Amino acid sequence: MPNPKYAVYKASKPYFDLVRGALGDLVDGEHFFDTITDDVVYEVLYDFPGWPRVIQGRADLMDKFRGYGNHIELQAADKLITHKADNGHVLVIEYEVHGTVLATGVKYNNRFCSIIKIENRKLAHWRDYMDSLAAWNALTPRALRDQGPEKVDQILP
Repeated sequence: MPNPKYAVYKASKPYFDLVRGALGDLVDGEHFFDTITDDVVYEVLYDFPGWPRVIQGRADLMDKFRGYGNHIELQAADKLITHKADNGHVLVIEYEVHGTVLATGVKYNNRFCSIIKIENRKLAHWRDYMDSLAAWNALTPRALRDQGPEKVDQILP
């Protein structure tokens, strides 16, 4: 049964489930947020509107993901490829996510590569790369226009 304390993150559940599965027995904890250190560094090497390039600390990361679900709802995360290094202290994962931009109904599909550093059976550092063009295409007015004039009139001034 899912932990009710993480119910607010339902929109990101496919991502959390994929990552937790990739981490396997390298870490302790049932949910993604249970597997990370209190002082985790979560770094994204791209610019994404409303998302900082570096998030420090578990509480701040949880706060940012709470907001993510207000904008994008994921339906799936798949195509996982894992690479273990440094005797299981480093994990590189490649994967895709598929969802919907809630404000527009535009489909969101993206690819990621994440480098994860594990210390004392907890996730201590995360470095993320994504297909920035896929995100840009899903979030720009052109994507809205491709959905038809009724969507543009609802979203754009």
